[in-house]
Amino acid sequence: MNEPLRIFIGYDRQEPLTFAVLAHSLLRHASVPLTITPLTRTSLSRLYTRPRGPKEATEFSMTRFLVPFLSDYSGYSLFMDCDMVCRVDIIDVMLHVVAQPGKAVYCCQHDYTPSSTIKFNYQMQTVYPKKNWSSFVIFDNAKCTALTPAYVNTATGLDLHRFHWLENDAVIGSLPLTWNWLIGEYPKNDTAQVLHYTLGSPCFTEYRDCDHADVWWDEYVALMTPMAATAAAMVAR
Repeated sequence: MNEPLRIFIGYDRQEPLTFAVLAHSLLRHASVPLTITPLTRTSLSRLYTRPRGPKEATEFSMTRFLVPFLSDYSGYSLFMDCDMVCRVDIIDVMLHVVAQPGKAVYCCQHDYTPSSTIKFNYQMQTVYPKKNWSSFVIFDNAKCTALTPAYVNTATGLDLHRFHWLENDAVIGSLPLTWNWLIGEYPKNDTAQVLHYTLGSPCFTEYRDCDHADVWWDEYVALMTPMAATAAAMVAR
């Protein structure tokens, strides 16, 4: 792999800190160059014109499906929800892609019913087949040309999140669930590569003591400590 691994992260103005913590965790463990792009509604305003629907828990609920277009329909790109922490070298996930050639997308194929009807910030929990499959997904962009801005702006949310824009489910590659371990839905797992605080990140009061909250807070401290040291040095001047 001669070019940086392209990673797109969903960005919501209600939780900017989660984006920073996830990006820091990715960079801290990376053994290859990464390009990390936040999918903000402002930066996509010329492409993404659909109004936010009542069932969209975040600002990036649908913008994630613009990733192949933003990647010029070439190479591979990874999308991640912002409420995650990566505990390993993210390039390792590409080993599963190499082992399953010819797929259009690769994701963790969860099969569960959410344990709560409410998510963070009092957002309603929506139940549907393939839920959370699209929260961590690797796109083989050349095989995802159906995801044009026009389609993303008009397709139903269920059609997008259930991958109805693909020819069939046979082109969906499977990743181990440990690459998108759902905190609060699955038991604690100290070997999970990516922790997904899908009900709410520990920065929200209701979830500050959830499973693996310590991992998130440790990453937050690692992110903020250099900034604190720099600020102290500037004050000392």
